[in-house]
Amino acid sequence: MLLSKKFEDAVNGQIQAELYSAYMYLAMSAYFESINLTGFAHWMRVQTQEEMEHAMKFYRYLHERGGRVVLQAIQQPPVDYESALDAMEKTYAHEQYVSSLIYKLYELALAEKDHASAIFLQWYIDEQVEEEDNARTIVEQLKMIGGSANGLIMLDRHLASRGS
Repeated sequence: MLLSKKFEDAVNGQIQAELYSAYMYLAMSAYFESINLTGFAHWMRVQTQEEMEHAMKFYRYLHERGGRVVLQAIQQPPVDYESALDAMEKTYAHEQYVSSLIYKLYELALAEKDHASAIFLQWYIDEQVEEEDNARTIVEQLKMIGGSANGLIMLDRHLASRGS
């Protein structure tokens, strides 16, 4: 069964959202570099790579199902933040937004009785639980740290250890 035009368009929109996520996290990495939080910058670069992989997984899926990838424009992400906490709160909110997009895709697959796509999207649903948890955890840790420079430096060093 080929993908419906409606589902194909929705997946193309998701590719754009995943690429924007990668672009946004790369911009956040640059922000963190600019304020000498190299561990946060590293964490964001790894996040950038993950988002690119997510986009490419959708890209390949469209081709496997006989669809056509139509790349859309990606807007410029923000470049400055009030603090590490502000950037991470925006990261968490963005992951929640991406989750909502995945859920809409999943609901569309179910409505169209496209079982293969529903199964494919299950991986993304599981992944988004992990993505939201990772961002939320860092937000909560930053809140615990408060204004402690020592705490921020310790968290920065911890985030530098994230594998790629």
